[in-house]
Amino acid sequence: MPLNVPAGSHLLFQGDSITDGDRDRSPHTHANAALGHGYVYLVAARAAARAPGHRWRFTNRGVSGDKVTDLAARWQADALDMAPDVLSVLIGVNDAWRVVDGESDDLDADGFRTVYDALLTRTRLALPDTRLLLCEPFSLPGGADADFDAALAAQVQLRQKAVVELAAAHGAELVRLQPVFDEAARRAPATHWIFDGVHPTPAGHQLLADTWVSAAGAGPHAR
Repeated sequence: MPLNVPAGSHLLFQGDSITDGDRDRSPHTHANAALGHGYVYLVAARAAARAPGHRWRFTNRGVSGDKVTDLAARWQADALDMAPDVLSVLIGVNDAWRVVDGESDDLDADGFRTVYDALLTRTRLALPDTRLLLCEPFSLPGGADADFDAALAAQVQLRQKAVVELAAAHGAELVRLQPVFDEAARRAPATHWIFDGVHPTPAGHQLLADTWVSAAGAGPHAR
Protein backbone atom coordinates (compact mmCIF):
# COMPACT_ATOMS: atom_id res chain seq x y z
CA MET A 1 0.00 0.00 0.00
CA PRO A 2 1.46 3.41 -0.95
CA LEU A 3 1.55 6.30 1.50
CA ASN A 4 -1.51 8.52 1.40
CA VAL A 5 0.67 11.62 1.68
CA PRO A 6 0.83 14.54 -0.79
CA ALA A 7 3.90 14.87 -2.98
CA GLY A 8 6.64 17.00 -1.53
CA SER A 9 5.55 16.43 2.07
CA HIS A 10 7.99 16.45 4.98
CA LEU A 11 7.56 13.43 7.28
CA LEU A 12 9.12 13.71 10.74
CA PHE A 13 9.61 10.71 13.05
CA GLN A 14 9.97 11.27 16.79
CA GLY A 15 10.61 8.91 19.67
CA ASP A 16 13.23 7.02 21.66
CA SER A 17 15.90 4.47 20.68
CA ILE A 18 13.48 2.42 18.61
CA THR A 19 13.04 5.42 16.32
CA ASP A 20 16.62 6.69 16.73
CA GLY A 21 18.07 3.50 15.22
CA ASP A 22 21.63 4.72 15.89
CA ARG A 23 21.19 7.53 13.37
CA ASP A 24 24.22 9.63 12.48
CA ARG A 25 23.86 13.17 13.85
CA SER A 26 26.72 14.74 11.89
CA PRO A 27 25.50 17.81 9.95
CA HIS A 28 27.23 16.52 6.82
CA THR A 29 26.20 12.89 7.06
CA HIS A 30 24.68 10.99 4.16
CA ALA A 31 20.88 10.92 4.09
CA ASN A 32 20.89 7.15 4.60
CA ALA A 33 22.87 7.36 7.85
CA ALA A 34 20.75 10.24 9.12
CA LEU A 35 17.68 7.99 9.06
CA GLY A 36 19.28 5.30 11.25
CA HIS A 37 19.01 1.57 10.58
CA GLY A 38 15.53 0.90 11.91
CA TYR A 39 11.92 1.29 10.83
CA VAL A 40 12.29 4.93 9.77
CA TYR A 41 14.87 3.95 7.16
CA LEU A 42 12.66 1.07 5.99
CA VAL A 43 9.59 3.32 5.69
CA ALA A 44 11.53 5.88 3.68
CA ALA A 45 13.07 3.24 1.44
CA ARG A 46 9.81 1.50 0.66
CA ALA A 47 7.83 4.70 0.13
CA ALA A 48 10.39 6.37 -2.09
CA ALA A 49 10.89 3.25 -4.20
CA ARG A 50 7.17 2.84 -4.83
CA ALA A 51 6.50 6.52 -5.59
CA PRO A 52 9.75 8.04 -6.86
CA GLY A 53 8.01 11.11 -8.24
CA HIS A 54 6.56 12.18 -4.91
CA ARG A 55 9.82 13.70 -3.58
CA TRP A 56 8.92 13.11 0.05
CA ARG A 57 11.44 14.27 2.66
CA PHE A 58 11.99 12.02 5.69
CA THR A 59 13.58 13.21 8.93
CA ASN A 60 14.46 11.16 12.02
CA ARG A 61 14.68 12.98 15.35
CA GLY A 62 14.38 10.00 17.69
CA VAL A 63 16.71 10.10 20.70
CA SER A 64 17.81 6.95 22.50
CA GLY A 65 16.69 6.80 26.12
CA ASP A 66 13.99 9.43 25.81
CA LYS A 67 10.96 9.43 28.06
CA VAL A 68 7.95 11.63 27.36
CA THR A 69 9.42 14.40 29.54
CA ASP A 70 12.61 14.37 27.46
CA LEU A 71 10.54 14.56 24.31
CA ALA A 72 8.61 17.53 25.67
CA ALA A 73 11.80 19.34 26.65
CA ARG A 74 13.15 19.30 23.09
CA TRP A 75 9.81 19.54 21.29
CA GLN A 76 10.06 23.15 20.13
CA ALA A 77 13.34 22.73 18.26
CA ASP A 78 12.93 19.10 17.23
CA ALA A 79 9.30 19.18 16.13
CA LEU A 80 7.42 22.47 16.13
CA ASP A 81 10.16 24.56 14.52
CA MET A 82 10.50 21.95 11.79
CA ALA A 83 6.81 22.34 10.83
CA PRO A 84 6.42 18.87 9.27
CA ASP A 85 3.44 17.93 7.16
CA VAL A 86 3.30 14.51 8.84
CA LEU A 87 4.49 13.87 12.39
CA SER A 88 4.85 10.36 13.80
CA VAL A 89 5.52 9.77 17.51
CA LEU A 90 6.53 6.54 19.26
CA ILE A 91 7.19 7.03 22.97
CA GLY A 92 6.42 5.31 26.27
CA VAL A 93 8.47 2.17 26.69
CA ASN A 94 11.28 3.95 28.56
CA ASP A 95 8.70 5.51 30.88
CA ALA A 96 7.34 2.03 31.58
CA TRP A 97 10.78 0.42 31.92
CA ARG A 98 12.07 2.90 34.46
CA VAL A 99 9.01 2.63 36.66
CA VAL A 100 9.47 -1.15 36.77
CA ASP A 101 13.19 -0.65 37.37
CA GLY A 102 12.35 1.34 40.49
CA GLU A 103 13.44 4.83 39.50
CA SER A 104 11.33 6.84 41.93
CA ASP A 105 11.51 10.14 40.05
CA ASP A 106 9.76 8.78 36.97
CA LEU A 107 6.16 9.43 36.02
CA ASP A 108 3.39 6.94 36.58
CA ALA A 109 0.93 6.26 33.76
CA ASP A 110 -1.27 9.23 34.69
CA GLY A 111 1.74 11.52 34.69
CA PHE A 112 2.79 10.13 31.31
CA ARG A 113 -0.64 10.91 29.92
CA THR A 114 -0.63 14.44 31.34
CA VAL A 115 2.75 15.36 29.82
CA TYR A 116 1.91 13.75 26.49
CA ASP A 117 -1.46 15.50 26.42
CA ALA A 118 0.20 18.89 26.95
CA LEU A 119 2.75 18.13 24.22
CA LEU A 120 0.01 17.27 21.74
CA THR A 121 -1.99 20.36 22.71
CA ARG A 122 1.07 22.49 21.92
CA THR A 123 1.41 20.69 18.62
CA ARG A 124 -2.17 21.22 17.55
CA LEU A 125 -1.96 24.92 18.43
CA ALA A 126 1.32 25.47 16.59
CA LEU A 127 0.73 23.10 13.66
CA PRO A 128 -3.03 22.74 13.18
CA ASP A 129 -2.69 21.27 9.69
CA THR A 130 0.00 18.71 10.50
CA ARG A 131 -1.11 15.10 10.23
CA LEU A 132 -0.36 13.25 13.48
CA LEU A 133 0.26 9.53 13.86
CA LEU A 134 0.66 8.20 17.40
CA CYS A 135 2.32 4.79 17.62
CA GLU A 136 1.54 2.73 20.69
CA PRO A 137 4.49 1.47 22.75
CA PHE A 138 4.95 -2.29 22.80
CA SER A 139 6.92 -5.10 24.40
CA LEU A 140 7.33 -8.85 24.25
CA PRO A 141 8.73 -11.31 26.79
CA GLY A 142 12.37 -11.92 26.10
CA GLY A 143 14.41 -10.36 28.85
CA ALA A 144 16.45 -12.26 31.41
CA ASP A 145 13.76 -12.03 34.11
CA ALA A 146 10.23 -13.32 33.47
CA ASP A 147 8.83 -11.34 36.42
CA PHE A 148 10.35 -8.15 35.04
CA ASP A 149 8.90 -8.93 31.60
CA ALA A 150 5.43 -9.31 33.10
CA ALA A 151 5.72 -6.12 35.13
CA LEU A 152 6.98 -4.25 32.09
CA ALA A 153 4.10 -5.51 29.95
CA ALA A 154 1.62 -4.28 32.57
CA GLN A 155 3.20 -0.82 32.61
CA VAL A 156 3.37 -0.68 28.83
CA GLN A 157 -0.32 -1.57 28.63
CA LEU A 158 -1.19 1.41 30.83
CA ARG A 159 0.67 3.70 28.45
CA GLN A 160 -0.93 2.03 25.44
CA LYS A 161 -4.31 2.94 26.93
CA ALA A 162 -3.14 6.53 27.35
CA VAL A 163 -1.99 6.70 23.72
CA VAL A 164 -5.35 5.36 22.49
CA GLU A 165 -7.18 8.02 24.50
CA LEU A 166 -4.84 10.80 23.40
CA ALA A 167 -5.12 9.88 19.73
CA ALA A 168 -8.91 10.18 19.99
CA ALA A 169 -8.75 13.41 21.98
CA HIS A 170 -6.38 15.14 19.57
CA GLY A 171 -7.69 13.82 16.27
CA ALA A 172 -4.54 11.81 15.62
CA GLU A 173 -4.25 8.49 13.84
CA LEU A 174 -3.43 5.51 16.03
CA VAL A 175 -0.82 3.01 14.88
CA ARG A 176 -1.48 -0.21 16.78
CA LEU A 177 1.73 -2.18 17.28
CA GLN A 178 1.21 -4.56 20.20
CA PRO A 179 -1.24 -6.82 18.29
CA VAL A 180 1.22 -7.01 15.41
CA PHE A 181 4.04 -8.21 17.64
CA ASP A 182 1.73 -10.52 19.60
CA GLU A 183 0.68 -12.21 16.38
CA ALA A 184 4.28 -12.40 15.16
CA ALA A 185 5.30 -14.11 18.42
CA ARG A 186 2.88 -16.90 17.56
CA ARG A 187 4.81 -17.52 14.32
CA ALA A 188 8.34 -17.37 15.73
CA PRO A 189 9.89 -16.90 19.19
CA ALA A 190 9.53 -13.45 20.69
CA THR A 191 13.28 -12.94 20.50
CA HIS A 192 13.12 -13.30 16.73
CA TRP A 193 11.23 -9.98 16.67
CA ILE A 194 12.46 -8.16 19.79
CA PHE A 195 15.81 -9.23 21.18
CA ASP A 196 15.48 -7.89 24.74
CA GLY A 197 11.75 -7.41 25.23
CA VAL A 198 11.89 -3.83 23.93
CA HIS A 199 14.25 -3.28 20.99
CA PRO A 200 13.24 -4.80 17.65
CA THR A 201 15.53 -7.04 15.63
CA PRO A 202 15.77 -6.40 11.87
CA ALA A 203 12.65 -8.58 11.48
CA GLY A 204 10.87 -6.57 14.15
CA HIS A 205 11.76 -3.27 12.53
CA GLN A 206 10.36 -4.58 9.26
CA LEU A 207 7.10 -5.43 11.02
CA LEU A 208 6.99 -1.96 12.51
CA ALA A 209 7.71 -0.31 9.16
CA ASP A 210 5.07 -2.37 7.35
CA THR A 211 2.48 -1.53 10.00
CA TRP A 212 3.31 2.17 9.86
CA VAL A 213 3.03 2.25 6.07
CA SER A 214 -0.33 0.47 6.22
CA ALA A 215 -1.61 2.98 8.76
CA ALA A 216 -0.36 5.96 6.77
CA GLY A 217 -1.73 4.49 3.57
CA ALA A 218 -5.19 4.25 5.08
CA GLY A 219 -5.28 8.06 5.17
CA PRO A 220 -6.15 10.61 7.83
CA HIS A 221 -9.58 10.61 9.35
CA ALA A 222 -11.64 13.75 9.71
CA ARG A 223 -11.00 15.86 12.78
